[in-house]
Amino acid sequence: MNDSSASATPTVAVPTLSDAALACDVLIVGGGINGAGIARDLAGRGLSVVLCEKNDLAAHTSSASTKMIHGGIRYLEYYDFLLVRKALAEREVLLRSAPHIMRPLRLVVPHDPSMRPVWMMRIGLFLYDHLARREFLPGSRTIRLRGHPLGAPLNPRYSRAFLYSDGWTDDARLVVLNALDAAERGAQVLPGWRCTDAQRDNAHWQVTLQDGAGNTRPVRARALVNAAGPWAAQFLREHAHANASMIKPLRLVKGSHIVVPKLFDHDHAYALQGADKRVIFIIPYEGDFTLIGTTDVEHKGAVGDAKIDDDEIRYLCEQASRYMVKPVVPSDVVWSYSGVRPLIEDDAEDPSAVTRDYLLELDTDRAPLLTVWGGKITTFRKLAEDAADGLCKGLGVKSAAWTAGTYLPGGDLSAWIGPATRPDVDFARFEQKLGERHPALPATLRHRLARGYGARIDKVLGAEGLGEEIAPGLHAGELVYLHDHEWARTPDDVLWRRTKLGLHLTEAQRQDVARWWAARWPGETTTTPTADSVRTTTWS
Repeated sequence: MNDSSASATPTVAVPTLSDAALACDVLIVGGGINGAGIARDLAGRGLSVVLCEKNDLAAHTSSASTKMIHGGIRYLEYYDFLLVRKALAEREVLLRSAPHIMRPLRLVVPHDPSMRPVWMMRIGLFLYDHLARREFLPGSRTIRLRGHPLGAPLNPRYSRAFLYSDGWTDDARLVVLNALDAAERGAQVLPGWRCTDAQRDNAHWQVTLQDGAGNTRPVRARALVNAAGPWAAQFLREHAHANASMIKPLRLVKGSHIVVPKLFDHDHAYALQGADKRVIFIIPYEGDFTLIGTTDVEHKGAVGDAKIDDDEIRYLCEQASRYMVKPVVPSDVVWSYSGVRPLIEDDAEDPSAVTRDYLLELDTDRAPLLTVWGGKITTFRKLAEDAADGLCKGLGVKSAAWTAGTYLPGGDLSAWIGPATRPDVDFARFEQKLGERHPALPATLRHRLARGYGARIDKVLGAEGLGEEIAPGLHAGELVYLHDHEWARTPDDVLWRRTKLGLHLTEAQRQDVARWWAARWPGETTTTPTADSVRTTTWS
């Protein structure tokens, strides 16, 4: 596998304003996983790329997932075999590319005879095991729950379960690492800049970008990518002046998750068959917590206003309580988040049945316009590869796909451990070497930094160490790194996306971070959730 990162990590400068148009091959609108993935792929093929995002990277749908790299076992029931196969083929590719922010995840499916018969479960899992090649993820098997540690958290009425494999990722960091790799390959990444107008002629797009202060910047691009996710149709209509025939109907489906104090101590997750035959995941989260999700609810309001409602909280608690020994109740919820999924409308009555596959539409009547419709986090790399192939063809650029065998920044651990073997083993060896090299780092902090930054941890530690502790487990050196290298511009960017430390800190401690930030970078916005808002913080 090749190291996809550049030899040096440049400091990410705040974008400067200029009256002169910024010229590029491709301008990408949208800093979620699809936009960042496309920027990385194109930059790696030698094209000049600008990526703009009106908020922070991964501020919306891409940080509101269930954090899973998975084939989507429930889509087998809807006969979406092509999507499942595509996603299954990507699991090990992604897990190898970033063993620090991704890891294999073993899931437990307690068998409820009232839901699906054993033969159906076995057929489904057989297909899941064999639709795509597996090299290191173990296949499915059956276990008896009575007396088994995996059965201890479950209601005793469940006597049998199935085990199968998928993967877990830190979704927000996955976006940032794609953007970081793109930047190190020459792309300009501009969070905090929205595209307010895009006009095209036969050869170019003339685009206006605007920041939060109202400053504008012109961009001249040979091609435009609409990766605005749930805003894709709105962007075409209001900013790209597209014909109505180009605008596809999107089905906006809200998915909400809750976080509660941890329900069990082992590292497996549970995939539970809900009373409505949906699948609810219960996943170990951030050491001290358990993540439960997700819902599928039609979203009718403004995309950016999506928030969990009381019915969704009750639903998730009830579905979890059907299986857990200890009931989950709304008062247990310490945090929640919601995201709006932009699904391709297919007239399915049940939102859960709407396909999670993607569609790329490339219009080359004049300067190329590529619109990304739909998609899921597991297939982002393949989506980006397909998008880059189409754009390069449209622009007359000959280039080859390259991302399948490369590492994301921090993922190449060979300088620490030698040749790679398998991702989970490699990361364990890396942590061991890290402990030997930095024995003074507390184990909990060392583990978090290893997971977040991988082989780039020395860039975070710096020559003089982490420096002053601003809040428990969060030091000045890490904050400076995230500001200077990963585009963090507010404490929220750090506490709720690039790390999840906001979940572990008190309101007073979060305010300590905000005050330090304001003193260090007085010209930048500093918004920090209050204790009340933490429970309903929405990264939609």
